[in-house]
Amino acid sequence: MKDIIISSFEESARVKKKFIEENTENLLRIGLLISDSLKKGRKLLIFGNGGSAADAQHIAAEIVGRYRKKKIGLPAIALTTDTSILTALGNDFGYESIFELQIEALCREGDVCMGISTSGNSENVIRGIIKAKEMGAITVGLTGEEGGRLAEEADFVLKVPSKETPRIQECHITIGHVLCEIIEMLL
Repeated sequence: MKDIIISSFEESARVKKKFIEENTENLLRIGLLISDSLKKGRKLLIFGNGGSAADAQHIAAEIVGRYRKKKIGLPAIALTTDTSILTALGNDFGYESIFELQIEALCREGDVCMGISTSGNSENVIRGIIKAKEMGAITVGLTGEEGGRLAEEADFVLKVPSKETPRIQECHITIGHVLCEIIEMLL
């Protein structure tokens, strides 16, 4: 049992180390883009499914509230939290449309829309990113090493160098925390 615990932590650390060796500049660029957008009165819309939905909510909460230091609340919305909207849109238009329709209603030119999908192939996330681009938003994709279609559609992509969903999700939340830190330092 101890071997499993140790190997899980070591693999998580290895994936994060490899990610940051390959993505430091890209992560900084995305943090600067989000900060600049928020400074201009725009908002951050974040969305994903399952664990990625939880990550979207976590990141939005840190930006609206605080990450490390008390600050003015900033406009970040997780599109995964309103069960009435999710179930109504899913029922009336199909699950693949739930983020696209929310983007259409809430997104404005200059906003940042961040889609999270470990596989990069979640149809509803991809459609949300495509709609955001059509509306003049800056789009960011967080995905695993394959990237999937999300990597082809988003303006900026952060691919975690793993095929293992738990390792990808662990790195995604670290990415979210680093983005929060950049935002707090700049705003």
